Amino acid sequence: MKKTTDLSLYDNAWYQPGGFIKRTIWHIVGAIVINSNIPFPVSFKIFMLKLFGAKIGKGVMIKPQVMIKYPWFLSIGDYVWIGEMVWIDNLAMVSLGNHVCISQGAMLLTGNHDYSKTTFDLKVAGITLEDGVWIGAKSVVCPGVLAKSHSVLSVNSVMTKQMEPYTVYQGNPAKEIRQRNIIE
Repeated sequence: MKKTTDLSLYDNAWYQPGGFIKRTIWHIVGAIVINSNIPFPVSFKIFMLKLFGAKIGKGVMIKPQVMIKYPWFLSIGDYVWIGEMVWIDNLAMVSLGNHVCISQGAMLLTGNHDYSKTTFDLKVAGITLEDGVWIGAKSVVCPGVLAKSHSVLSVNSVMTKQMEPYTVYQGNPAKEIRQRNIIE
């Protein structure tokens, strides 16, 4: 007989992303300031993210309705653009290099579940997007992905593995489709 998933056995007590009070206050602040259509100045959004432990460079743009799970697991370089309705589900560290663009509706997911276990255990792994990376609209970057310098994930694609430098990926699962040649 095949084994089955038993969610009554699920236990992620080992995962401690921060104290209850800190997470609760961030949940409220994040909902009002970051994941909102209220036109707060970007400088205020950045101030609030830094107040909760994010490391953020200069010239960063954060559009409305961005969801950031835990700012203390976030590092953003200089001149990064984060589009509308981006979801950074950072249960583990997410590091964005300089001049990174994450287009609207994209998702960076650092958590998943081990479907091979009856207990459906939580698994987490960080994401690193090096300098010049572009994540296209409605794309998904999965746990543990390293996107090397100036790689591109095109619209509505799903990346589950390392992205090589100056390479464009497309599809689900995303596959290499061409080299990225930047011209002046």
